[in-house]
Amino acid sequence: MENKKEKIADFKTAISSTVRSLSNSEKIDISFGNESSKSGKNSIRLPELSPINNKLNYNQIRAVADSKSLRHRFSNLKTFKKYEPEGNISKQLYNISEKIRCEKIGTSYFKGVKNNIETFYQERISGLDLKSSEDKIVESFENYLRTKFLNFENNSQVDKKLKSYKKDLNEKFKDKINKLSDFTLDQEKFNSLISELIADMNLDENLDEEEKKDDEQNNDDKQNQPNNQDKQAKEKEDKQEEMSIDSGMPDLENEAKESDQAEEDIEIENNSQPDLRKKGKNALGDINYKTYTEEFDEIVKAEELESAEELSRLRKNLDQQLLQLKNFISKLANKLQRKLLAKQNRSWNFDLEEGLLDTSKLPRIIMDPFNSLSFKKEKDIEFKDTLVTILIDNSGSMRGKPISVAAICADILSRTLERCSVKVEILGFTTKHWKGGSSREKWMKNDKPTLPGRLNDLRHIIYKSADTPWRQAKNNMGLMLKEGLLKENIDGEALKWAYNKMNRRKEERKILMIISDGAPVDDSTLSTNTSEYLESNLKKTVKLIENKTNIELLAIGIGHDVTRYYNRAVKITDVQDLGDVMINQLTDLFVEKNKKTIH
Repeated sequence: MENKKEKIADFKTAISSTVRSLSNSEKIDISFGNESSKSGKNSIRLPELSPINNKLNYNQIRAVADSKSLRHRFSNLKTFKKYEPEGNISKQLYNISEKIRCEKIGTSYFKGVKNNIETFYQERISGLDLKSSEDKIVESFENYLRTKFLNFENNSQVDKKLKSYKKDLNEKFKDKINKLSDFTLDQEKFNSLISELIADMNLDENLDEEEKKDDEQNNDDKQNQPNNQDKQAKEKEDKQEEMSIDSGMPDLENEAKESDQAEEDIEIENNSQPDLRKKGKNALGDINYKTYTEEFDEIVKAEELESAEELSRLRKNLDQQLLQLKNFISKLANKLQRKLLAKQNRSWNFDLEEGLLDTSKLPRIIMDPFNSLSFKKEKDIEFKDTLVTILIDNSGSMRGKPISVAAICADILSRTLERCSVKVEILGFTTKHWKGGSSREKWMKNDKPTLPGRLNDLRHIIYKSADTPWRQAKNNMGLMLKEGLLKENIDGEALKWAYNKMNRRKEERKILMIISDGAPVDDSTLSTNTSEYLESNLKKTVKLIENKTNIELLAIGIGHDVTRYYNRAVKITDVQDLGDVMINQLTDLFVEKNKKTIH
């Protein structure tokens, strides 16, 4: 018995630590079941733990804890209440949509969170016995948004159970789903649109009509009906709290994060554009983007961040992961050599009157002295010197397998392209600190001006310069595996930096390849500016490079589809897929662009 109590206590401690980390709040109060706790915006209540052998309950608590933590971090109560629709069912659907919006943001950064939420939801939805129309509407709505926003896949039983309702939802939402997805990082726009869509469904009006018919058939119970309805509403509310990953409306105030700064951001957001145009420091054509200060930013060589002995040790770790991919390297080299047009192949014009003597035609002179000498000249082949820059996301969300895959990508491509006489440079981008560093400290000392722009210290790393052979820089690739290196990622400015470096080079053909795992994230910047600040700058920078420059931009998504940012992209989900993806898809991207540009 004592052992079980200790395990439960340890589990609660671990969950509480996870909640504080995910919610980005050290002072948050966490309680379980009926435990006494503080109430208010900075507290979260989780379900009570069942006996230690009840696995489903532990899956539930992990999922509920993750979901509520993300809600606490990414949802603003004032904005949520501003667009809340009328009616019981409409409020339930609106609440579910906000929960899923926050989960979509959080799960794009934390794969473990996605697994916890998806595993429990799969178990819960598979075991539901939906009898009332209201329950079917609510569950169909949540399932529909999960399949669209979180790429959740139903089993055949769930699809059959919710088929008719989801068909109606798809007819009403299909034209707006993409816009809702684009608004994920902008709570105000998302809440406004989803509230409008839910209100247009008139769900509560239809329910009221059914209730009126029931009232006419039960005149004797008419006076008691309001009490019965209140009782039924409370029972449904309690049921939703047990069934749903997020506990629903009763706990909303505990989950939402309402601060003076958040309110200030919302009020300023719609009027921020003119001020940013006046003050802003543009980033590759984005007049709305600025940096608070650049005095703490650094561009540093990899060998300056770690000792030679440590780089050598980290390189050995990388080599162990590369053993299984040796067979792919020579195949990739041969294919790229043909398709990139980067290696000059010699060809000749024959039977000319002047040039180099064609010795292969001398026998015919011996046979017939009256034959004239034959000459040859080498053809002038259209040949473009090529530079490939590999820009790698060194953010905390890449920790573990993703950064290993990225390092392997860079290593293989560097060796391969070098064989093809292609210049290769390998760059990385992160920040020097979590939560703003020296830039944020300076901002705080200056009375925290509103909308300060990018508010963290950039660290841009040169792993291999274009003119450095791979063998001299190979140990630097291991630095990516160094614990503590990976922090925040500000993709837009990193792309601008890589673009400017390439723009100064003399090569005729330039290819910029970014390896990333999703959206740009910097807590310090996003907490003091509009929610889409970094993402908007990334999209504008990408669009300008793709449409207005001669640099060819490609993207490799590690575990994530990055086509929402880049027109030309490929996704890698596992190291085992790396060789096939590079050989079959990456080379196709190269050659397709090549056909459009070489004439």
